Amino acid sequence: MAQGAFPSRPLRIVIGFPPGGGIDILARLMAPKMAERLGQPVIVENRPGANGLIATQGVAQTEPDGHTILFGTTGTLAVNPAIYAGRPGLDMERDFAPLSLVASLPFVLVVNPSVPAKSLGELIALAKARPGELLFGSSGNGGLPHLSGELLNMQAGIATRHVPYRGSAPAFTDLISGQVQFVFDALAIAQPHIEAGKLRALATTGPQRMAALPDVPVAKDTLPGFEVVNWYGMVVRAGTPAAIVSRLHQEVASALRQPDVAERAASLGLDLVGGTPERFAALQREEIAKWGGVIRTAKIQVD
Repeated sequence: MAQGAFPSRPLRIVIGFPPGGGIDILARLMAPKMAERLGQPVIVENRPGANGLIATQGVAQTEPDGHTILFGTTGTLAVNPAIYAGRPGLDMERDFAPLSLVASLPFVLVVNPSVPAKSLGELIALAKARPGELLFGSSGNGGLPHLSGELLNMQAGIATRHVPYRGSAPAFTDLISGQVQFVFDALAIAQPHIEAGKLRALATTGPQRMAALPDVPVAKDTLPGFEVVNWYGMVVRAGTPAAIVSRLHQEVASALRQPDVAERAASLGLDLVGGTPERFAALQREEIAKWGGVIRTAKIQVD
């Protein structure tokens, strides 16, 4: 297909989550910017279910012509390929071509204030003194908040137990009421409860401190090598012509440079990243290997 013929119809950005989350908000900010330069509408389509699995498999069956983009999270593009290995439409190197890393989002580790730990080091010591007693909640089995807790167990040599919920909201409800002792999740979800004094932030999980929580240390200062960054990235169907991949990459990069996009992203705790398709492909390979190891060690299975 000649580049001049692209795009020949409206484009779709497919997301495996319901409207209203960080990735959905970012997609809806980027879509009109991309549409303006591409000369065709760019429609955001939500296909929630199975942590993005349904959306991924759907896009894997589309034509490799650049008109359908999968916008996924670490869970969609690195955890699912490890958990559901062997299922059709989930081999990231065979089924998809990388477009760009878009944004990254460290987690914050929060505890109920009744937990007698004022730091990550104290939480680890408490867990060692009370093996199997501390419970951590998450937004669902096999999601990145769940895997963060399992990674903490592995790297700190502790045995806390996982309680899965159907989304972040009920997990935080039980954390605030003391049914579980700690949770890893996004700052946007945790911050109102931290500010209200209902939760205590012990650590953030990125490479450096968060601007929104300057007094909260990074986890790897206490536990070297412990780092969890939820990222958002875009891929298209494998076999999409290189000229089209290049054009789409340019338009994604252009959208990320717009001041209103950057401002809204910052308010969600997102760091806009960008970068080449090759760099994004390398990150995906590293993350699939990392989380695949956690899944096997923790013997995580999903239905």
